[in-house]
Amino acid sequence: MLMERERSAVSGILMVVLLLALVAATILGFVATVRGMPKSEVGGPLVTFLVVLTLEVLAFTGLFAVQPNQGAVLQLFGKYAGTVKAAGLRWANPFYTKKRVSLRVRNFETGHLKVNDLDGNPIEIAAVVVWKVVDTAEACFQVDNYENYVHVQSEAALRNLATAYSYDSHEEAQMSLRANTAEVAAHLKTEIQERLLKAGVEVAEARISHLAYAPEIAAAMLQRQQASAIVAARQKIVDGAVGMVEMALERLARNKVVELDEERKAAMVSNLLVVLCGERGTQPVINAGTIYH
Repeated sequence: MLMERERSAVSGILMVVLLLALVAATILGFVATVRGMPKSEVGGPLVTFLVVLTLEVLAFTGLFAVQPNQGAVLQLFGKYAGTVKAAGLRWANPFYTKKRVSLRVRNFETGHLKVNDLDGNPIEIAAVVVWKVVDTAEACFQVDNYENYVHVQSEAALRNLATAYSYDSHEEAQMSLRANTAEVAAHLKTEIQERLLKAGVEVAEARISHLAYAPEIAAAMLQRQQASAIVAARQKIVDGAVGMVEMALERLARNKVVELDEERKAAMVSNLLVVLCGERGTQPVINAGTIYH
Protein backbone atom coordinates (compact mmCIF):
# COMPACT_ATOMS: atom_id res chain seq x y z
CA MET A 1 0.00 0.00 0.00
CA LEU A 2 1.31 3.43 -0.95
CA MET A 3 1.92 5.57 2.15
CA GLU A 4 2.42 9.31 2.45
CA ARG A 5 5.98 10.67 2.52
CA GLU A 6 6.28 14.26 3.65
CA ARG A 7 9.06 16.19 1.97
CA SER A 8 10.41 19.70 2.21
CA ALA A 9 10.50 22.22 -0.63
CA VAL A 10 12.69 25.24 -1.30
CA SER A 11 11.33 28.62 -0.24
CA GLY A 12 9.52 30.16 -3.20
CA ILE A 13 10.45 33.73 -2.26
CA LEU A 14 14.13 32.85 -2.24
CA MET A 15 13.81 31.19 -5.63
CA VAL A 16 11.96 34.18 -7.12
CA VAL A 17 14.77 36.50 -6.06
CA LEU A 18 17.41 34.09 -7.37
CA LEU A 19 15.67 33.51 -10.70
CA LEU A 20 15.09 37.23 -11.29
CA ALA A 21 18.77 37.84 -10.58
CA LEU A 22 19.73 35.08 -13.04
CA VAL A 23 17.44 36.52 -15.74
CA ALA A 24 18.91 39.99 -15.23
CA ALA A 25 22.45 38.59 -15.30
CA THR A 26 21.70 36.64 -18.48
CA ILE A 27 20.32 39.70 -20.26
CA LEU A 28 23.21 41.90 -19.16
CA GLY A 29 25.72 39.22 -20.12
CA PHE A 30 24.20 38.85 -23.57
CA VAL A 31 24.19 42.61 -24.12
CA ALA A 32 27.82 42.86 -23.00
CA THR A 33 28.81 39.93 -25.22
CA VAL A 34 27.26 41.14 -28.45
CA ARG A 35 28.20 44.79 -27.99
CA GLY A 36 30.67 45.70 -30.64
CA MET A 37 30.39 42.33 -32.41
CA PRO A 38 29.64 42.16 -36.14
CA LYS A 39 26.06 41.16 -36.90
CA SER A 40 27.30 38.07 -38.68
CA GLU A 41 28.76 36.73 -35.42
CA VAL A 42 25.74 37.43 -33.15
CA GLY A 43 23.96 34.18 -34.08
CA GLY A 44 25.91 31.91 -31.70
CA PRO A 45 25.53 34.08 -28.56
CA LEU A 46 21.84 34.72 -29.42
CA VAL A 47 21.05 30.99 -29.53
CA THR A 48 22.81 30.47 -26.22
CA PHE A 49 20.97 33.41 -24.72
CA LEU A 50 17.59 32.11 -25.85
CA VAL A 51 18.26 28.61 -24.50
CA VAL A 52 19.39 29.92 -21.11
CA LEU A 53 16.49 32.35 -20.90
CA THR A 54 14.02 29.57 -21.77
CA LEU A 55 15.42 27.37 -19.00
CA GLU A 56 15.15 30.23 -16.51
CA VAL A 57 11.54 30.93 -17.50
CA LEU A 58 10.81 27.20 -17.21
CA ALA A 59 12.24 27.28 -13.71
CA PHE A 60 9.53 29.78 -12.73
CA THR A 61 6.89 27.08 -13.37
CA GLY A 62 8.28 25.20 -10.37
CA LEU A 63 6.73 27.81 -8.05
CA PHE A 64 3.54 26.77 -6.24
CA ALA A 65 1.59 27.97 -3.20
CA VAL A 66 0.51 25.76 -0.28
CA GLN A 67 -2.30 27.06 1.90
CA PRO A 68 -2.60 26.28 5.63
CA ASN A 69 -4.01 22.78 6.21
CA GLN A 70 -3.31 21.79 2.63
CA GLY A 71 -0.93 19.30 1.07
CA ALA A 72 0.62 19.35 -2.40
CA VAL A 73 1.13 15.84 -3.80
CA LEU A 74 4.15 15.77 -6.12
CA GLN A 75 4.53 13.32 -9.00
CA LEU A 76 7.36 12.95 -11.49
CA PHE A 77 6.17 11.29 -14.71
CA GLY A 78 3.52 9.33 -12.78
CA LYS A 79 5.75 8.33 -9.86
CA TYR A 80 4.85 9.59 -6.39
CA ALA A 81 7.60 11.90 -5.13
CA GLY A 82 6.21 13.08 -1.78
CA THR A 83 3.83 15.57 -0.22
CA VAL A 84 4.65 19.16 0.74
CA LYS A 85 2.63 20.42 3.72
CA ALA A 86 4.61 23.52 4.72
CA ALA A 87 2.41 26.53 4.01
CA GLY A 88 3.61 29.40 1.84
CA LEU A 89 5.20 29.94 -1.56
CA ARG A 90 7.36 26.91 -2.44
CA TRP A 91 9.51 25.74 -5.33
CA ALA A 92 10.12 22.24 -6.62
CA ASN A 93 11.26 20.57 -9.81
CA PRO A 94 9.29 22.19 -12.68
CA PHE A 95 8.60 18.72 -14.11
CA TYR A 96 6.69 17.71 -10.96
CA THR A 97 2.92 17.65 -11.27
CA LYS A 98 1.35 19.15 -8.17
CA LYS A 99 -2.08 18.10 -6.93
CA ARG A 100 -3.45 20.01 -3.96
CA VAL A 101 -5.40 18.06 -1.32
CA SER A 102 -7.25 19.81 1.49
CA LEU A 103 -6.44 18.58 4.99
CA ARG A 104 -9.18 20.64 6.62
CA VAL A 105 -12.09 19.16 8.55
CA ARG A 106 -15.11 18.69 6.31
CA ASN A 107 -18.65 17.50 6.89
CA PHE A 108 -21.67 16.48 4.87
CA GLU A 109 -25.14 15.09 5.44
CA THR A 110 -26.20 11.91 3.72
CA GLY A 111 -29.45 11.80 1.84
CA HIS A 112 -32.62 10.59 3.57
CA LEU A 113 -32.32 6.85 3.09
CA LYS A 114 -35.33 4.53 3.22
CA VAL A 115 -34.35 1.22 4.81
CA ASN A 116 -35.85 -1.51 7.00
CA ASP A 117 -34.86 -1.68 10.66
CA LEU A 118 -34.18 -4.88 12.60
CA ASP A 119 -37.91 -5.56 12.96
CA GLY A 120 -38.52 -5.04 9.25
CA ASN A 121 -40.25 -1.68 9.67
CA PRO A 122 -39.49 0.83 6.86
CA ILE A 123 -37.80 3.94 8.27
CA GLU A 124 -36.15 7.08 6.96
CA ILE A 125 -32.67 7.82 8.27
CA ALA A 126 -29.86 10.30 7.57
CA ALA A 127 -26.55 11.11 9.26
CA VAL A 128 -23.96 13.89 9.48
CA VAL A 129 -20.36 12.75 8.98
CA VAL A 130 -17.35 14.90 9.97
CA TRP A 131 -14.09 13.81 8.31
CA LYS A 132 -10.68 14.90 7.07
CA VAL A 133 -7.81 13.55 4.96
CA VAL A 134 -4.86 12.33 7.02
CA ASP A 135 -2.87 10.52 4.29
CA THR A 136 -2.70 12.37 0.98
CA ALA A 137 -1.02 9.52 -0.87
CA GLU A 138 -3.77 7.03 -0.02
CA ALA A 139 -6.46 9.60 -0.80
CA CYS A 140 -5.02 10.26 -4.27
CA PHE A 141 -3.78 6.83 -5.33
CA GLN A 142 -5.73 4.15 -3.40
CA VAL A 143 -9.19 5.25 -4.55
CA ASP A 144 -10.40 6.90 -7.73
CA ASN A 145 -12.24 9.86 -6.18
CA TYR A 146 -11.84 10.04 -2.42
CA GLU A 147 -14.65 12.56 -1.85
CA ASN A 148 -17.20 10.45 -3.72
CA TYR A 149 -15.80 7.36 -1.99
CA VAL A 150 -16.44 8.93 1.43
CA HIS A 151 -20.05 9.79 0.52
CA VAL A 152 -20.90 6.39 -0.94
CA GLN A 153 -19.28 4.35 1.83
CA SER A 154 -20.89 6.50 4.54
CA GLU A 155 -24.34 5.85 3.10
CA ALA A 156 -23.56 2.13 2.84
CA ALA A 157 -22.47 2.04 6.48
CA LEU A 158 -25.61 3.93 7.52
CA ARG A 159 -27.82 1.43 5.70
CA ASN A 160 -26.05 -1.45 7.40
CA LEU A 161 -26.39 0.22 10.80
CA ALA A 162 -30.14 0.76 10.39
CA THR A 163 -30.71 -2.97 9.80
CA ALA A 164 -28.84 -3.84 13.02
CA TYR A 165 -31.16 -1.93 15.41
CA SER A 166 -34.87 -1.51 15.94
CA TYR A 167 -36.36 1.95 15.58
CA ASP A 168 -37.76 1.72 19.11
CA SER A 169 -37.03 -0.78 21.88
CA HIS A 170 -39.80 -3.00 23.23
CA GLU A 171 -37.64 -4.38 26.04
CA GLU A 172 -35.49 -2.57 28.58
CA ALA A 173 -32.27 -4.38 27.63
CA GLN A 174 -32.76 -3.90 23.88
CA MET A 175 -30.86 -1.09 22.15
CA SER A 176 -32.69 1.05 19.61
CA LEU A 177 -31.98 3.85 17.16
CA ARG A 178 -34.22 6.31 19.01
CA ALA A 179 -33.27 5.57 22.61
CA ASN A 180 -29.52 4.80 22.44
CA THR A 181 -28.22 7.72 20.37
CA ALA A 182 -24.71 7.77 21.87
CA GLU A 183 -24.09 4.04 21.38
CA VAL A 184 -25.53 4.11 17.86
CA ALA A 185 -23.36 7.12 16.95
CA ALA A 186 -20.23 5.33 18.21
CA HIS A 187 -21.14 2.23 16.19
CA LEU A 188 -21.75 4.32 13.07
CA LYS A 189 -18.43 6.15 13.42
CA THR A 190 -16.53 2.87 13.84
CA GLU A 191 -18.19 1.27 10.82
CA ILE A 192 -17.57 4.26 8.55
CA GLN A 193 -13.94 4.50 9.71
CA GLU A 194 -13.33 0.84 8.86
CA ARG A 195 -14.60 1.43 5.34
CA LEU A 196 -12.49 4.58 4.81
CA LEU A 197 -9.14 3.36 6.15
CA LYS A 198 -7.83 2.55 2.66
CA ALA A 199 -8.71 6.08 1.47
CA GLY A 200 -6.49 7.85 4.02
CA VAL A 201 -9.51 9.46 5.70
CA GLU A 202 -10.19 9.89 9.42
CA VAL A 203 -13.76 10.15 10.71
CA ALA A 204 -14.03 12.67 13.55
CA GLU A 205 -17.74 12.26 14.23
CA ALA A 206 -20.82 10.57 12.82
CA ARG A 207 -24.32 11.14 14.18
CA ILE A 208 -27.87 10.47 13.05
CA SER A 209 -29.48 13.73 11.94
CA HIS A 210 -32.87 12.44 10.80
CA LEU A 211 -34.88 9.46 12.01
CA ALA A 212 -38.54 8.75 11.31
CA TYR A 213 -40.89 6.00 10.29
CA ALA A 214 -41.67 5.83 6.59
CA PRO A 215 -44.87 7.72 5.68
CA GLU A 216 -46.83 4.53 4.90
CA ILE A 217 -46.57 3.25 8.50
CA ALA A 218 -46.06 6.48 10.41
CA ALA A 219 -49.73 6.78 11.47
CA ALA A 220 -49.91 3.18 12.69
CA MET A 221 -46.66 3.48 14.60
CA LEU A 222 -47.84 6.73 16.20
CA GLN A 223 -50.95 4.95 17.50
CA ARG A 224 -48.74 2.18 18.82
CA GLN A 225 -46.51 4.66 20.66
CA GLN A 226 -49.56 6.41 22.09
CA ALA A 227 -50.99 3.10 23.28
CA SER A 228 -47.67 2.18 24.91
CA ALA A 229 -47.54 5.56 26.64
CA ILE A 230 -51.12 5.18 27.92
CA VAL A 231 -50.40 1.69 29.28
CA ALA A 232 -47.22 2.90 31.01
CA ALA A 233 -49.05 5.88 32.52
CA ARG A 234 -51.93 3.69 33.73
CA GLN A 235 -49.48 1.30 35.32
CA LYS A 236 -47.90 4.12 37.32
CA ILE A 237 -51.30 5.46 38.32
CA VAL A 238 -52.43 2.04 39.55
CA ASP A 239 -49.18 1.49 41.46
CA GLY A 240 -49.60 4.85 43.16
CA ALA A 241 -53.29 4.28 43.92
CA VAL A 242 -52.65 0.87 45.50
CA GLY A 243 -49.96 2.41 47.68
CA MET A 244 -52.29 5.19 48.82
CA VAL A 245 -55.08 2.70 49.63
CA GLU A 246 -52.67 0.56 51.64
CA MET A 247 -51.50 3.63 53.53
CA ALA A 248 -55.10 4.74 54.23
CA LEU A 249 -56.15 1.36 55.59
CA GLU A 250 -52.99 1.09 57.68
CA ARG A 251 -53.48 4.55 59.24
CA LEU A 252 -57.19 3.95 59.94
CA ALA A 253 -56.35 0.72 61.71
CA ARG A 254 -53.40 2.23 63.63
CA ASN A 255 -55.31 5.31 64.81
CA LYS A 256 -58.47 3.26 65.51
CA VAL A 257 -60.61 5.78 63.66
CA VAL A 258 -63.12 3.18 62.56
CA GLU A 259 -63.43 -0.59 62.71
CA LEU A 260 -63.77 -2.09 59.26
CA ASP A 261 -64.62 -5.67 58.46
CA GLU A 262 -63.39 -7.34 55.28
CA GLU A 263 -66.48 -6.43 53.25
CA ARG A 264 -66.27 -2.75 54.19
CA LYS A 265 -62.54 -2.74 53.48
CA ALA A 266 -63.27 -4.13 50.02
CA ALA A 267 -65.86 -1.44 49.41
CA MET A 268 -63.47 1.27 50.58
CA VAL A 269 -60.70 -0.06 48.37
CA SER A 270 -63.05 -0.13 45.39
CA ASN A 271 -64.19 3.45 45.99
CA LEU A 272 -60.67 4.77 46.48
CA LEU A 273 -59.38 3.07 43.33
CA VAL A 274 -62.26 4.51 41.32
CA VAL A 275 -61.49 7.99 42.65
CA LEU A 276 -57.73 7.75 42.14
CA CYS A 277 -57.66 5.92 38.79
CA GLY A 278 -60.68 7.44 37.08
CA GLU A 279 -60.11 9.75 34.11
CA ARG A 280 -63.04 12.00 35.04
CA GLY A 281 -63.80 13.81 38.24
CA THR A 282 -65.90 11.77 40.68
CA GLN A 283 -69.41 12.74 41.68
CA PRO A 284 -70.57 12.12 45.27
CA VAL A 285 -73.49 9.74 45.79
CA ILE A 286 -75.56 9.99 48.97
CA ASN A 287 -76.28 6.58 50.44
CA ALA A 288 -79.13 6.68 52.96
CA GLY A 289 -78.68 3.11 53.95
CA THR A 290 -75.68 0.81 54.47
CA ILE A 291 -73.78 -1.56 52.24
CA TYR A 292 -75.78 -4.38 53.79
CA HIS A 293 -79.20 -3.12 52.72
